[in-house]
Amino acid sequence: MLLTSDKPKFYGRRQCRRIRKAKTSLLDNFLPKMEINKNTVFKKDKLFGTAVSKIYLEIGFGNGEHIAEQALRNPDIGFIGAEVFKNGVANLLTLITGIKEGSDITEDIKLLPDRVDNIRIFNDDVRLLFARIPDNFIDKLFVLFPDPWPKKRHASRRFINPDNLKEIARILKPGGILRVATDHKIYKGWTLRQLHECPDFRWTASCGNDWKHEPVDWVQTKYQRKALAEGRRPVFLDFEKKE
Repeated sequence: MLLTSDKPKFYGRRQCRRIRKAKTSLLDNFLPKMEINKNTVFKKDKLFGTAVSKIYLEIGFGNGEHIAEQALRNPDIGFIGAEVFKNGVANLLTLITGIKEGSDITEDIKLLPDRVDNIRIFNDDVRLLFARIPDNFIDKLFVLFPDPWPKKRHASRRFINPDNLKEIARILKPGGILRVATDHKIYKGWTLRQLHECPDFRWTASCGNDWKHEPVDWVQTKYQRKALAEGRRPVFLDFEKKE
């Protein structure tokens, strides 16, 4: 949903294969209950359908595996997921409702019984959302396996860039964590260089094991499993916002 008339140029897919009946029903009938729109109030005690102690933001959540599992493991934390790709949004809704193709669909779609109402979805470019998020509002922010745009002429399209880092630094709390995961050598070097030049963050790694191995709270994604199967080794880069 567009929240501003000044819409930035987006490079990438918004939909690929046809979305089938069950997922279309989830998008039409359940997404509006969880969607961030122009009337959404960005207050910790109002944003979610349950009380939360912290708020995490995942930018580009792909098929939704990471945010779905993190939200299940941490029912006291609120999760905002931003994703342009409609198929990915539909898949996240499937994960949290259990409704798959062939399921009996009623008008009263609900979360799975073991879940609380701690996810909100922004189904558009997160740059349209930044201005709505208050300063120091987010406790942790994930950018997992973003498109590396490996060609030099496409470098300006990479999400980790000075403009976006400025906004991320604004919305993250002091001491909050920005986590970037990538399996692409060029993007790893690019990310480290961009964050090194950004005065608002410090890299938390003290040795190779800190960034070459999965963090203790990690959730594997479909893309990560594909990368590992093809011999690409991901890195996990945590940056702390300076006090």
